[in-house]
Amino acid sequence: MPVSDSASWYRLWGKRVLDLAVAVPAAVLTLPLLLGAVGLLALQNRGAVLFRQLRPGRHGALFTLYKLQTMSDARDEAGHLLPDAQRLTRLGRWLRASSLDELPQLWNVVRGELSLVGPRPLLPQYLPLYSPRQARRHEVKPGITGWAQVNGRNALAWEQKFEFDVWYVDHVSLALDLRILLLTVRRVLGAQGISAPGQATTEAFTGSPSALTHLLHDAFYQFHPSAGAFTQAGDFRGRRAGPRSFGAGPANQRSPAHVGADWFLRRPGSGQPYHSRPAVLGQRGGS
Repeated sequence: MPVSDSASWYRLWGKRVLDLAVAVPAAVLTLPLLLGAVGLLALQNRGAVLFRQLRPGRHGALFTLYKLQTMSDARDEAGHLLPDAQRLTRLGRWLRASSLDELPQLWNVVRGELSLVGPRPLLPQYLPLYSPRQARRHEVKPGITGWAQVNGRNALAWEQKFEFDVWYVDHVSLALDLRILLLTVRRVLGAQGISAPGQATTEAFTGSPSALTHLLHDAFYQFHPSAGAFTQAGDFRGRRAGPRSFGAGPANQRSPAHVGADWFLRRPGSGQPYHSRPAVLGQRGGS
């Protein structure tokens, strides 16, 4: 969508100014709270107080995210970590409810890896599972809070979260960021949406149907390289499929891979098949 001059300036410069103007004073003011939480965690976790994990930032670039460690490292007899609900300590549950476990991320904001407001940084293994639309959430820096967080947080389904994230990417502005920050304060005080229903945290993302079709497409051409072009596929004539990189371009830059029926793989977002006739595996032009 078209971006106004004021919105463009805010994206390029104003957002970073806001981040530093809020994060630096907030880090100083909340230091006593952080030190108190660190002291309690050190006693409970025998010295383990900081959680570090690689997360994807803008354009998928990895950085180290910092949080207070709210779970133990308890494992079963086979050496596997126990479920989150069993590892989440009483102190950790309170830190999550109050969002104090997020305070170390102010350092990520000062370093320029996070923004105060943006889509939450998720796990790197989710990157190949996104549909092209969902992958747009990485067009901006991730944030400590975001539009999805003030509209349900972990109580939302993954697809709902991603729709909120993409909407935010298209509507970034100073007014929206200030609104999200104010709503965040309200939600933190009300301890709303901390976990998914029936879960201690939230369920892992395993992919959406629209993203799965692209993964099947890539796998098909990896094992059937001779199926490159469908002569009846219009713009796809003479093209061969290659591995789809993260954040790939429009769907009309990739060849279709039909397996048995038109409906199996469709253009993302359109609901229309790539062409009118199903192709036979390993053949060109559906012949």
